[in-house]
Amino acid sequence: MRVLADRLPGLVLAVSLAAALVGACWRLRRWRAGRPTQVDPLRGLAAVPSRYLVDLHAVVLRDPLGPNEKRADGAASARMHVLTAAGLVLATAALLVDLIAPRSTTLVALLLVALSMMAAGITLLLLRRWPRPRPARLSGAGFDRLPFALCAFVAFFARAALADLGLASAIEWTTWSGLAWTMLGTWACVELFTGTSWGPMRHALAGVLHLAFHPRPARFAGERLDSALEPLALDSPRLGVQTLADFRWNQLLGFDACVQCGRCETACPAFAAGLPLSPKKLIQDLVAAGTHRPLVGSGAAIEPDTLWACTTCRACVYECPMMIEHVDAVTDLRRFQTLELGATPGKAVQALEELRATDTVCGRSVASRLDWAVDLKLPQLAAGAGCEVLLWLGEAAFDLRGQRTLRALVALLRLAHVDFAVLGADELDCGDLARRLGDEATFAALARRNIEALARRRFSQILTCDPHVLHALRREYPAFGGHYDVRHHSAFLLELVRSGRLPIARSAGAQRMTFHDPCYLGRYNGDIDSPRQLLRQIGVEPIEMERSGMRSSCCGWGGGAAFTDVPGKRRIPDVRMQQIREVGAEVVAVACPNCAVMLEAVVAPRPAVLDLAELVEQAARGAVPEAM
Repeated sequence: MRVLADRLPGLVLAVSLAAALVGACWRLRRWRAGRPTQVDPLRGLAAVPSRYLVDLHAVVLRDPLGPNEKRADGAASARMHVLTAAGLVLATAALLVDLIAPRSTTLVALLLVALSMMAAGITLLLLRRWPRPRPARLSGAGFDRLPFALCAFVAFFARAALADLGLASAIEWTTWSGLAWTMLGTWACVELFTGTSWGPMRHALAGVLHLAFHPRPARFAGERLDSALEPLALDSPRLGVQTLADFRWNQLLGFDACVQCGRCETACPAFAAGLPLSPKKLIQDLVAAGTHRPLVGSGAAIEPDTLWACTTCRACVYECPMMIEHVDAVTDLRRFQTLELGATPGKAVQALEELRATDTVCGRSVASRLDWAVDLKLPQLAAGAGCEVLLWLGEAAFDLRGQRTLRALVALLRLAHVDFAVLGADELDCGDLARRLGDEATFAALARRNIEALARRRFSQILTCDPHVLHALRREYPAFGGHYDVRHHSAFLLELVRSGRLPIARSAGAQRMTFHDPCYLGRYNGDIDSPRQLLRQIGVEPIEMERSGMRSSCCGWGGGAAFTDVPGKRRIPDVRMQQIREVGAEVVAVACPNCAVMLEAVVAPRPAVLDLAELVEQAARGAVPEAM
């Protein structure tokens, strides 16, 4: 077989590959325009097969969340991609070997096997897509041409291979039919191979390199929830990202890996509520932007409202089959807007000003953090003293709704005879809101001061009912020298109940109840089981919403969205409450004071909103009423 050496389409294939190489060099220059960062190239490239076949396909195998999609679509998509991609790589390799090697029946047979794999993958694609309409989340344009280009590639080279084996007539290139075959093969090669740099196949090249040089390699090393933000060097000449060149080079590589599948868009709570944010479009706008032009602004690649509509819930990151880090990009862009331009919108400006002036988001003095608990006489942990559990109250101490949760939690701790204390006036805000809004300077200052206060005390664990506090102290303070065993109250109460330290009465004939997973407990910290196990301990089997667990939909508070207040067609908490109503729940259990505030603000009639601590307190009151 001399498909490449003796025939025109073979030459076209070679020329297409050369053009793809030239395009790749141009792409490489674009990626190298980004900031330098440390990677381990050999280890990364060696890990690509496992990252592709295991980590990436673990995402692809999930059933899509969009309408008009079947439950088995995830598995079908994974099989389709593996067969088509592996077949194309194998077929291309066989054709290249044929260019320099002697004619070989074995090589022809290998080529036919590879083309058969591609044909099987294309067949799966056709069965998935027709006669059903294409899901709205999927982009069209060049992606619509890909199945036809793949079919043309398979048909052309299969015909040539069969002719070499004497199983089909040779193509006469001087005839009209032969010319048609040549044009078909030429178009397929151009579409597939030059597309790796300029067209829809760009994700094939960029995707492989993105998996090798991922900005968060820990996601492939057993820590798939690697979600802590990288600290910003506050002495840098530019704080945050203004242009593409301010991103790290492997972030730019990651943007080019986008396949425009729209899974991120379908999962995005802001997009569902009609806010001006589509994670897919955000990434594509970054891909299309000029290297040295400002990215955010009126008429720029990204409108300000798009940037500030994000709740940083990481639903887009969790659903992305190419494992692109959308939220990191948003935070980097916000840092420049906040620290360099002071362009934080809405009530977020006031919140940051109050935080810098008073060390609390609400502007209240830290000395008043315990005003709500005067009657409880909470023990305060003085410098040099120690206790078993340090209870971190957070901003919930300044909010009437949060105080109900804290009161229930304190009652349970006392019933279980837990040795606990609070910091009182020495507890500052954890800084989560400041960091999500891009104010790294305020976050860093708060983190260091809190770490200094904690260093003067002895305790075994920190307990909090706020997943945002949990995430900040557990995952983001270590970069500043603070290493602690931080527990969320759902896991802590579950441990108390199971050990027998906290007696409870299982409810009989309980109301229909569902559980709303906080983003910063689930996707950020990986705990979706403890809240459900705790509910089962008190006799409640939660009714699961379609978007629950790791795929839960945001309440709308995270990322400072409750303060930036970008308008949309609907409010994000209204969208979430509608999902709660759809399962017929009478009560929605929550595990975050911010979720409680957002969901209780939805106009009635609506299900009751109760924190896990309140529900467990009710069960404990039934077991030992005299102690409550």
